[in-house]
Amino acid sequence: MNERSAFLTQRWREFRATLVAGILLATVSCVTEPPRNVNDACAIFAEYRDWFTHSNAASRRWGVPLPVLLAIMHQESAFRADAKPSRRWYLGFIPGPRPSSASGYSQALDGTWQRYKTATGNPDADRDEFADAVDFMGWYIDQTARQNRIARHDAYNQYLAYHEGQDGFARGGYRSKAWLMQRAHQVRRQTERYRTQLARCYPKAVAIP
Repeated sequence: MNERSAFLTQRWREFRATLVAGILLATVSCVTEPPRNVNDACAIFAEYRDWFTHSNAASRRWGVPLPVLLAIMHQESAFRADAKPSRRWYLGFIPGPRPSSASGYSQALDGTWQRYKTATGNPDADRDEFADAVDFMGWYIDQTARQNRIARHDAYNQYLAYHEGQDGFARGGYRSKAWLMQRAHQVRRQTERYRTQLARCYPKAVAIP
């Protein structure tokens, strides 16, 4: 390789590295930061006013109480758009696979997300878009209510079915998972906290039982 070829190759590598870095930076910068206070529903909606519009729309579309939607999202992703299950690491530095394909605000799996897009005629839905994620959760909880006969306001059992899947819940495997049932209790308590808070700032939003 002559000097000119070597120079052009080096410049190309530098340009490519800069381009990749720029794309990554732009991608990161487009991700919405989680609310500053994820434990206060009024504070969440004061910070992201459009989230109330989307959450209330999903609540009314699917007949799911808004506090239930918020509490399950709080548990699943803490309102992080880019949330994913932690990887397994080997030897402390070699990244392994993630335990599932769960992703985004709702932590929906690939297959379940595809079912949602097909069922609702929303092929462009994205798991890192809040509006799509909260609508997905309303749809899934509605499906669980129909399939598993769990009331839409029953945050405890709805969360178990959300985590285990509707068929998994029907099999009852969660009964041997004390940690999961404890988490479901946390979701129920968080639901009640959100309900109390929303009664102050958005009283009409908690009208759905």
